[in-house]
Amino acid sequence: MARQERAEQTRKAILDAAASRFDAVGFLGASLSDILAEAGVTKGALYFHFKSKEELADALIREQFIVWDPLADVENPGLQTAIDLTQNMGHSLRTDVRVRAGIRLVIEQGSFVAPAANAYKQWNDTVHGLLLAAKAAGDVRKEVNAHDLAQYVVASFTGTQLSSQVLTGRTDLHERITFMWQTILNAVVPPRRLHKFDPAGTPPADTV
Repeated sequence: MARQERAEQTRKAILDAAASRFDAVGFLGASLSDILAEAGVTKGALYFHFKSKEELADALIREQFIVWDPLADVENPGLQTAIDLTQNMGHSLRTDVRVRAGIRLVIEQGSFVAPAANAYKQWNDTVHGLLLAAKAAGDVRKEVNAHDLAQYVVASFTGTQLSSQVLTGRTDLHERITFMWQTILNAVVPPRRLHKFDPAGTPPADTV
């Protein structure tokens, strides 16, 4: 096996193990020794890729943004794109331990040295851009402040996924996000345009 391929597999094993521990017990509860044991690697191998537990956490926080990838080719991004973004994130929270760990780390941002405020800012900025496009297209009422609405959407999603995690282990997260968007759409979209949007998210192309 080539050295570069071996190194990549080691890095993946470390990230997967760290995600598993952070998801289970949080940043403070996860020890490097537990991560090493789960990954099956040496301390030297870990420090070759990551200088500290904080650096591991930062890498996993960045993983959450992979949910943006399927939306990169959307021709006319707007309000439905924002809906799909949150529904994609909801799906990832149910199926991808790295994304779950990254979100938990962001929520627990006060627990470690470098708070993850930038992650919130990226989400707010992304949703804000989509809502500005929606407003320009006439899909959001003129009197609605797109910046304030973006912050409300991100905060609502955060609370929704936390409630779902606590109450059902996120088994009902899709339904909760759908209800969240039904409520938001009824409040901010002109009635004649409501039919354009699906709060449950756009089905994948191969299921249409």
